Amino acid sequence: MPHRAAKPSLLVDALLFAAGALVATVLLLALANPFAQPDAYHDGGAAALRAGSSAGGGGRTFYDDPALAYTVDRPIAGWDEKRAGWGRAHPELSRGGERVLMVSGSQPAPCGAPGGDHTLTRLLKNKADYCRLHGLQLLYNTALLRPSMDRYWAKIPAIRAAMVAHPEAEWVWWVDSDAVLTDMDFLLPLRRYRGHNLVVHGWPRLVFEARSWTSLNAGVFLIRNCQWSLDFMDAWAAMGPDSPGYRRWGAVLKSTFGDKVFDESDDQSALVYMLLQSGSPWREKVFLESDYYFEGYWLEIVGRLGNITERYEAMERRPGSAALRRRRAEVEHAAGAAARNAALAGAGLSEAGVNGWRRPFVTHFTGCQPCSGQRNEHYTGASCDEGMRRALNFADDQVLRAYGFRHAGPLSDDVQPLPFDYPATASQ
Repeated sequence: MPHRAAKPSLLVDALLFAAGALVATVLLLALANPFAQPDAYHDGGAAALRAGSSAGGGGRTFYDDPALAYTVDRPIAGWDEKRAGWGRAHPELSRGGERVLMVSGSQPAPCGAPGGDHTLTRLLKNKADYCRLHGLQLLYNTALLRPSMDRYWAKIPAIRAAMVAHPEAEWVWWVDSDAVLTDMDFLLPLRRYRGHNLVVHGWPRLVFEARSWTSLNAGVFLIRNCQWSLDFMDAWAAMGPDSPGYRRWGAVLKSTFGDKVFDESDDQSALVYMLLQSGSPWREKVFLESDYYFEGYWLEIVGRLGNITERYEAMERRPGSAALRRRRAEVEHAAGAAARNAALAGAGLSEAGVNGWRRPFVTHFTGCQPCSGQRNEHYTGASCDEGMRRALNFADDQVLRAYGFRHAGPLSDDVQPLPFDYPATASQ
């Protein structure tokens, strides 16, 4: 081997340091997100993302308390005060409005169903698209944070950890992996939920009169980052697999709900049961949303998507609607969305749900199980797969428009360029 000097010269040291600094700078610029934009849900996001704290700066917070844990088996007390203290220590990270953190996830292992991993990738892209367009953060988790709480119970440990990791977020928005955001223009009406800590798609009559376990859906919900929510999730999880009375809870839930055919304690039945109890400490803080598709059943939606597209295109062809057809940079999405939303009523498209033609906000493919392939026996593989492709392409066309393209058909993977002044110049 050639001889190597034991002590490099100061000149060599200086050159190596300068080269390293240059490489680090280039990497930092290369990894910066070119699509970062202001957050439509709060007005302090851009500054917060740019801000940073030194390792020892900002003062002591709850993160310095060794007794505080991220896991569901360790209750947290005084969380509202802890969050407030963290905010005082980090004003540059906590200013702004009601920030929303979207949380979703899937199993850590590869999918068992053919094409399942590809479908999950498209479903993840759909959520990433919506979050990018509206300046939201997305946490997609693929780790079982508490292996004993798997399947539908796995969301609770993930949400609990997300709340602790993101004290700057006022809301955590759980979205099941098999849910598709099908209206890229829609904003969560957070003002509507003031005074509430949990928002779930459901119907009071079906919960409190019919006492149905399907009176709400626990696959998509908003939960406020507060002490009430931590306590609520502790009580919710106490009916899950970690409970010594797990089997008993399964029998209780089956006997409570006449339409429940299996005797396993699941998250959705447990949630309805908690609301039904006399003197429930949870009921008054839960908002059952049914005025729009906060979470929509896919079978009543996918067959109507083509007609919805036609009606939106007709709206943009109306006289005086040139502003709706104007091409915009993707960073201007909020302005275009606001213009389209303002035009819906005049075009007869403002009504949501099965009786209206407004784009469904979330289309949930409950029972389709795209990863495992173990679908509900009432659904065929073809109906689930085709439905998901229709919904994903429907949403993707709204995103691709800013890039000058759209899918060649509702089930096509191919895309085609859009003509100028689309849809006025689209072929009839």
